[in-house]
Amino acid sequence: MPDTMLLLEMLVMLLVIGGLAGVLAGLLGVGGGIVLVPSFFFAFQTLGYGGPQLMQMCLATSLATIIVTSVRSVLSHNKKGAVEWWILRGWGPGIALGAVLGVLVASALRSDMLQALFGGLGIVIGLYLGLGKSEWRLGETMPTGLRRALVSPFVGFLSVLMGIGGGSFGVPLMSLYNIPIHRAVATAAGFGVIIAVPSVAGFLLLPIDAAQRPPLTVGAVNIPAFLVVIAMTLTTAPLGVKLAHKTDPKRLKRIFAVFLILVALNMLRKALGW
Repeated sequence: MPDTMLLLEMLVMLLVIGGLAGVLAGLLGVGGGIVLVPSFFFAFQTLGYGGPQLMQMCLATSLATIIVTSVRSVLSHNKKGAVEWWILRGWGPGIALGAVLGVLVASALRSDMLQALFGGLGIVIGLYLGLGKSEWRLGETMPTGLRRALVSPFVGFLSVLMGIGGGSFGVPLMSLYNIPIHRAVATAAGFGVIIAVPSVAGFLLLPIDAAQRPPLTVGAVNIPAFLVVIAMTLTTAPLGVKLAHKTDPKRLKRIFAVFLILVALNMLRKALGW
C-alpha cells in the first residue's frame, strides 16, 4: 500500500493535470486525454501498479473523464452558437462504431503495444499542431456518403487507442474541409462524447488482475483518479472555451506541440524498454 505522503503528492499532481486538461480541451480542441493518459501512466506506475494492462486503465480512466468534460465543453460552445450539429448527426454513428472497435482491439493488446501506438500517433498530432497551416484544404465541404462512412470510424478507433476525445483528429479533419477553427473546436467536443460513452461502457466490463490495479478500480476505470480530475476539468473547461473565443492560440499550439512530441517520444522509449 503506497504511503500517505506519496498519495498526497499524486493527488496534487492530478489536481494540476486535471485543471490543465480542462483548459486545453476548451482552448485548443485537442482533448484533455493527450495530457491525462501519460499522467495517469506516471501516477499509477509511481504508486507501484503496472503489468500488461496498465495502459488500458490509463485509456479507460481518461475516456471516463472525457465524457464529463466534453458534455460541459459542448454545452458551453453551444451557448455561443458554435456547434455544427449537422456534422455530429452525420458523423456520429461511424465514430461510435469505430470507438467500439477500438475498445475490442485495445482490450486485446499489451500495455507496451498501446504505449507505442500512443507515442507514434502523438508524434503525428504534435507535428500537425506545430507545422500545420490554417490554409491547408482537402475540400470545401465535409465528406458525405461513402467517404464519410469510411473515414468516420477511424476517428473513433484511433481516439480510443490513445484514450482521447475527438479533438485531436476531429479538429484537423474539419479544418481541412473548410470548417472555421472555432466551430471545429466546438463540434469536436461533441465527437468526444460520442467516442467516450460507448468506449467507457466497454472498458467497465474489462477484467483487470486485482493485484495490478489501484484500489477502487471498476473494470479498467479508476474511480478516485476520475473524480479528482473531473473536479478540476469541470471548473477549467469553460475557461478554455472563453479563451478560445478571445485569443489566437497559434503560438500556444506550437508550444504544446513540442511538449506533446516530447511526451510521445518518452512513451515510445518506455515501450521499447529503454
